[in-house]
Amino acid sequence: MSEQSDPQKKLKIQKGIRQAEDDLVIWIKIALDQTNYGDLEESQFRNLVRVADTTDSAEVIKNFIYYQVGRDKKWGRGKGSLAEKIIEDIDHSIQKTALIIGECCEADFKPIWLELIRRYLGYGARHLKFKRNGNAA
Repeated sequence: MSEQSDPQKKLKIQKGIRQAEDDLVIWIKIALDQTNYGDLEESQFRNLVRVADTTDSAEVIKNFIYYQVGRDKKWGRGKGSLAEKIIEDIDHSIQKTALIIGECCEADFKPIWLELIRRYLGYGARHLKFKRNGNAA
């Protein structure tokens, strides 16, 4: 029976993802609060969220971030930049969480990883909106 057609497995995966949400919110908040970046606009961050929503590839998401870094300094550059931190979170913290959920649920980690990335970035768009409206925490 495939993961898609096993409702119990699907529920278990969703539970694991929901349980990881606090971490996702904390990680993106840290990324936005403690890294260097320029005058990043909400619309630019939302473009990243849209890319994440329309691909099944973490590499495509990272490629879009690299592209944005190459265009201007709004994402920051190099060590301590927002771009670097987001990619680090995708490749380490988020991937590790996805691997754990996948292992516990006996499921492929990649779709879980992508769902976690999408949520992480979505929470980032919300936090950036908060920060841009003069509510820097």
